[in-house]
This record gives sequence, C-alpha cells and structure tokens, in this order.
Amino acid sequence: MEAKDGSFGFDFEGTYTNIVEHQLLEYSFGDRSAQVLFEQVGENSKVTVEFDTEDENAVEMQREGWQAILNNYAKYVLAH
Repeated sequence: MEAKDGSFGFDFEGTYTNIVEHQLLEYSFGDRSAQVLFEQVGENSKVTVEFDTEDENAVEMQREGWQAILNNYAKYVLAH
C-alpha cells in the first residue's frame, strides 16, 4: 500500500480465511485478523470493518486509517 503522492508506503499481505459472497470477507495478516461485513440497508449498502489492533500505533489512529480506506472505497464506488 502506498500514498498517492508516494510519500510513504508499506507491504500488506494477508490470507482470506472465510468468504461469504455479498456478505463477509475474513482474512488474517500476520498474527492479526479482520473481517469486512456487507449489509443491505434499504437501498444502500453498509460496509463495516472489524480488526485486531496492533501495539505500535494508538487504537484511534488505526481506526482513522481504516475509516479513510472505507471513505476512499465509497468515493470510488459512487464514481463508477
């Protein structure tokens, strides 16, 4: 993963551990795991990410990072 301006980046590798089409993605990365839930809410979709935190950065910083990823995903989906 890398910033658009190239100012920083890092390798991200994971393994999908469970996939339920249109509903759920679960994956592990290192000794942590995450799940992405997809829900239909009326005519809209709700995407929720739950993740194991790491010890290097504050939980709020991690939450903000995941939220930024979701915000960018929403912009992409709405544009296409």
